[in-house]
Amino acid sequence: MPANKPIRRLLIANRGEIAVRIARTCRSMDIHSIAVFSDADVGAVHVRECDEAVHIGPAPARESYLDIGKIAAAARAASADAIHPGYGFLSENTDFARACRQAGIIFVGPTPEAMEAVGDKISAKRSAEAAGVPTVPGYLGDDQDLRAFAREAERIGAPVLVKAAAGGGGKGMRLVRDLADLREALEGAQREARSAFGDGTVFLEKYLESPRHIEVQILADRHGNAIHLNERDCSIQRRHQKIVEETPSPAVSTELRRALGDAALRIAAAVSYENAGTVEFMLDATGTFYFLEVNARLQVEHPVTELVAGVDLVREQILIAAGEKLRLSQDEVAPRGHAIEVRIYAEDPANGFLPSSGHILDFSTPAGPGVRVDAGIAAGSVVTTDYDPMLAKLIAYGSSRGEALGRLHAALHETHVAGIATNIEFLRWLAHEADFAAGKATTAFLETHHWKVAQDGRSERVDALAAAGALQSLGAWRPTAQPRVVSFVGATDDPIDVSFDWRSNGWRAREATREALIVARDEPSRFDIVDGAKTQGFHAWRTSGGIELAIGDPPQRRMFALEQLEDVAHAGAHAVAGSGSGRATAPLSGTVVKIAIEPGSHVRTHQVLVVIEAMKMEHAIAAPFDGRVRAVNVKMGGRVDAGDVVVEIEAA
Repeated sequence: MPANKPIRRLLIANRGEIAVRIARTCRSMDIHSIAVFSDADVGAVHVRECDEAVHIGPAPARESYLDIGKIAAAARAASADAIHPGYGFLSENTDFARACRQAGIIFVGPTPEAMEAVGDKISAKRSAEAAGVPTVPGYLGDDQDLRAFAREAERIGAPVLVKAAAGGGGKGMRLVRDLADLREALEGAQREARSAFGDGTVFLEKYLESPRHIEVQILADRHGNAIHLNERDCSIQRRHQKIVEETPSPAVSTELRRALGDAALRIAAAVSYENAGTVEFMLDATGTFYFLEVNARLQVEHPVTELVAGVDLVREQILIAAGEKLRLSQDEVAPRGHAIEVRIYAEDPANGFLPSSGHILDFSTPAGPGVRVDAGIAAGSVVTTDYDPMLAKLIAYGSSRGEALGRLHAALHETHVAGIATNIEFLRWLAHEADFAAGKATTAFLETHHWKVAQDGRSERVDALAAAGALQSLGAWRPTAQPRVVSFVGATDDPIDVSFDWRSNGWRAREATREALIVARDEPSRFDIVDGAKTQGFHAWRTSGGIELAIGDPPQRRMFALEQLEDVAHAGAHAVAGSGSGRATAPLSGTVVKIAIEPGSHVRTHQVLVVIEAMKMEHAIAAPFDGRVRAVNVKMGGRVDAGDVVVEIEAA
């Protein structure tokens, strides 16, 4: 058994919010934190938050954050005692853990042997079965030939899941409801798994309809001590990737919690697991649970456990890695209160959750009791398609689920990102959904509950935001008497109350359902309104009684009459109206990983033409109608930008 070794200098082999979060614990433990960064992350928040930073190469992850040699070289150059891998990237890579061991550097995570036993989803299932834990029926064979998968899929019966044996996070996963689609699903899952994890091995699993996704946090040391820190409910997902997590689960009784914890610890003991890990289960409507997989690392959603258990999991990881015994007993981690986490992504829910990219013009988050924000961005940050689109996590805690949910509602209303599309408005809707509020969500939640972009009055509300910001910039009020709220009355006679405050680069205007940033241009009377990812220019002029706007495409003129009363200005609004492509376009920027057709090919509606990879996920571009391919404008491995015409089709 290795001797205890204190950790004084720790390299964080990751980026974004998890690197910032690990650095925070390092400061509390008086440990020197070392960041690594690619060309895309020069000046990133995690670089600024660490005590030291080492450049590791170009933006593509394979040439930087996934390059074991470069990470090891950075650790040597910075004289690091230990490396914390965070999650994703190299966190579950056994070669990386072994490279650390061979270099005499402490790996803050499980041993390579334990990681190997559970990191491969196939061997993990076999370990669970040997430990007497039920598993979902499937195919775990070594034969990766299409014929073997087709034969086993017929035996299991549709629907089936194709899943990557390595990694997680929804990558390398495909749902197959019609077995005729099995070949394409296999090829896509294998390609995505190779890209994300360097291993294209996949397996089949029977798809359970509408279960709960329940996971158990464990901690184990090298001295044979192990505890579980209760469960998390991670049922609300999109593209098999979690969006909302909470603890305790509304569906788990005290008896079931004990059974889940015991099963998790049996699996950990079977592989001599050390450090932090998560054992995942599916829970059906009858209360029966099935082992799913083990994540041999810290999880994205660990903050909810920290708040309810009162434990800093990163601190425990570091102490265990240094050889210390667990300082906690099972009785000390009974759940106290309730915590809910939502993930803020750079994506457009109104457009199939497609990832977005660009410059963050403004980022503001709430503060107050029971609210925690783990973020990897700030105003001025650049979001690229090279990495996962998660920007931040918002966590609400309360003495009860109701109190936590109320704080989540308030916190989401106070969270704002300008410059790129995000899922914040979607999260606000989700948090108010009746079934979620009642604790009834399953993995089918987003299939049965459909979010729609609110359209009624939207343009008028956005124009009200533009008017309020422009009025401030044009000096409608003396600095000593600037109102905090402007109330507009639109065509429907419903008042729209707009509040605003100054940000570093413009006025932030907000009303009940929307908010935007209004930025003055250098040209007189010219402004930009930044509404999520959309930036729209407009003209604004002071009039004798208020303000006039020319906004939209085609431009619409809006006249706002002003009457200021005390610290609230009241305005009446009057609006005056202004005056089947055959091109398949890229929905976002990325790299071409598959071209399924060639010039002259006959294609059917919705047939996949080209597949691009962005933010570690694949996105298929399909034919808009039946026809013949006139031109293919991309090459394998080539880069495309959002809006590029990748394939031209003419009607058959």
